[in-house]
Amino acid sequence: MTSSATIIFSARNILTMNPSQPQATHVAVRDGKILDVGDASLFNIWPDAQTDDRFKEKVLMPGLIEAHSHLLEGGMWKFVYIGFYDRRGPDGRLWKGLKNFEAVVSRLQQAEAALADSDTPLLAWGFDPIYFGTQRMSIQHLDQVSTTRPVVVLHASVHLLNVNSVMLTEAGITAKAVIEGVTTDEDGLPTGELREFAAMFMIFRKIGNVFFDAGQSEEGIWNFAKLARLAGVTTATDLSHALADETVDSLAKVTANEDFPLRLAAAYSPMRDGSGSSVQRVKGAMRHNSDKLHFGLVKLVIDGSIQGYTARVGWPGYHNGTPNGVWVIAPQQVRELLLEYHRAGLSVHMHANGDEATDVAIDAVESVLMEHPRWDHRHTLQHCQMASAAQFRRMARLGMCANLFANHIYYWGDAHYTSTVGPARAERMNAAKTALTCGVPISLHSDAPITPIGPLFTAWCAVNRITSSGRTLGQHEQIQVHEALHAMTLGAAYTLRLDHLIGSIEIGKLADFAVLEADPLTIQPEDLAKIGIWGTVLGGKVFPAVENA
Repeated sequence: MTSSATIIFSARNILTMNPSQPQATHVAVRDGKILDVGDASLFNIWPDAQTDDRFKEKVLMPGLIEAHSHLLEGGMWKFVYIGFYDRRGPDGRLWKGLKNFEAVVSRLQQAEAALADSDTPLLAWGFDPIYFGTQRMSIQHLDQVSTTRPVVVLHASVHLLNVNSVMLTEAGITAKAVIEGVTTDEDGLPTGELREFAAMFMIFRKIGNVFFDAGQSEEGIWNFAKLARLAGVTTATDLSHALADETVDSLAKVTANEDFPLRLAAAYSPMRDGSGSSVQRVKGAMRHNSDKLHFGLVKLVIDGSIQGYTARVGWPGYHNGTPNGVWVIAPQQVRELLLEYHRAGLSVHMHANGDEATDVAIDAVESVLMEHPRWDHRHTLQHCQMASAAQFRRMARLGMCANLFANHIYYWGDAHYTSTVGPARAERMNAAKTALTCGVPISLHSDAPITPIGPLFTAWCAVNRITSSGRTLGQHEQIQVHEALHAMTLGAAYTLRLDHLIGSIEIGKLADFAVLEADPLTIQPEDLAKIGIWGTVLGGKVFPAVENA
């Protein structure tokens, strides 16, 4: 809001996430901030206020926060979706999930036929081999699509990709090439599946970093915001950003538009920045900080993905005997990198899927704090899917946070139970209850585009812990609805160091609300993900989920 007028919004109920005033029916807004919270008596306190009753039959809560997502989600829709589950794009189109290799190849063939330029690579995303049994995608599949045009398929995890024989040749990947992550067949020939950065880099150096670049274009940023608004999200992250000058300028330009419906927090990823600028890159970007754009976070990736078998898991290893995963950052380097950013006063978010990687991250934090004590650092483990109670207790003692990948329970829970880590460890994956019991501040996330952005669905996953087949996975790790909602609001804001501005509806904070069609505290917990999203309010400005609503 740009005027100094006071507006009082009324609602059927307002869930504030403020423990001293948990519910209300009216909220007064001035200059984009929350002026007052209470009931209809606010009109007596602010007699000159304007009335806005459009939400009188709706439920307001703090704007939902997606604390681990990527602008990549907004750019992916330039390419062909070939995922297993149905998925809706920012234009509203529903892409049907593909359940077998024949359907995958067919959709790619249709897309290839539509390309006018014979030299343009065909790019696709969302594929996940874990749903296809023991058969893996190979050059035999993608050569059915084209033997003359490069074909590149980015996996749903973003930790693997597949290419056809043309792309292998252009990238110089042969049987003689010794590159970590290049899978080979029994004859020692590359299969076309490439795992993690070293191998995938061979492709990206030929075609460019096209997937990430699309997400950081102005079109990609706007598409990302559209998807966020549909989900009731008012603040989201791009948790892997190179902070190149031109992309920082683009973010600053787009977020400065008064019609842009989202606040963005972008984390610097050293592995995506070839300049070696490090802390200086972050400090330079922070000069662009505004109400709708926040820099100052750092992202380190220690291991890969569990479902891709590239995460580093502790003894006894993967349940089905697959060899252990890869170190994206060598364990001895984690402390060195953490120390650099810790001493600069920055909060570091560390991707650690497997429990072995979690130990490395915790050890690094403990060592760094012994050398350079620092209050309220809020170093956060991202995903942290296999952490044990003992690891959570150590995290609590060290002042660490955890952002748990609750959506994994639905999308990959069955595979974890039968294949990746086995029943006992799968039952305690993304252990939100244990984390809270141990005193670790938590948030929950989708890691979009890995899974669709949708905090109410993510909360549903943590509350119900139901897999896609209907199995309840880890009943004793279920949390209450109010705990899940806290994790998606004030908990997420805390991990981002923004809890003084967002995450609850209380005086002085930014007037960011999610507008819901039902009250999540009064419906059945199993119906949490079914709640309709009317839209959002950002700084007092109303943004319907469906334009012209």
